[in-house]
Amino acid sequence: MRALALLPVLACLSAGARGELLSRCQLARLLQRGGLDGFMGYRLDNWLCLAFYASRFDTGTVTENSDGSSDYGIFQINSRRWCSDQRSRTLDLCQTRCRDLLTADLADDISCVKKVVMDWQGMGVWMPWRDHCKGRDLSHWVASCNL
Repeated sequence: MRALALLPVLACLSAGARGELLSRCQLARLLQRGGLDGFMGYRLDNWLCLAFYASRFDTGTVTENSDGSSDYGIFQINSRRWCSDQRSRTLDLCQTRCRDLLTADLADDISCVKKVVMDWQGMGVWMPWRDHCKGRDLSHWVASCNL
């Protein structure tokens, strides 16, 4: 009986173990290789600032929202519109499973954020970017990364 009580705890721990905490420069290199530097007019420092304030560079971050949707991964991509979580109604515009956004492989995250930023709001769709990054000098995010 005690083993059954531990199952939810173990499930949470194993789900969190899939993510990875990246360093600023490690993420900068991955995003640069993925073609985000300059994509839709947003320099790499914007993407780093967003990732920090959205997830603290943790690929395994999941945030539950009051509307029943969740935000997934390093960029906190929302399940209502962009990915499929099999729990809530979704448009699944990125045609990806939300859980795939929780791994250290950022290829699907990068592919999806490119679709998100092409939306009419651009990076403004992300509140952490609007609140902490928009219109600010962000050069310190890529400083000393030797890109």
